[in-house]
Amino acid sequence: MGIVNIDDELHDQLRRASKVSCRSINAQAAFWIRVGMLCELNPDSTFPEIVARALRQAGVDADRLELADT
Repeated sequence: MGIVNIDDELHDQLRRASKVSCRSINAQAAFWIRVGMLCELNPDSTFPEIVARALRQAGVDADRLELADT
């Protein structure tokens, strides 16, 4: 494991996003890095398509999930 230097503004945004996503700052950074890499490798896919593919590969059954009506 190494250290990555990022500017203060990006770190602040990372900290804020990690609270919303219920992730540690390191886990949020890893998520952004992983999704960014997948986006670069799959330029014709949308973000939701990339996330859905990753969830399926992790064994998540999207058919068993449903959004609650508000």
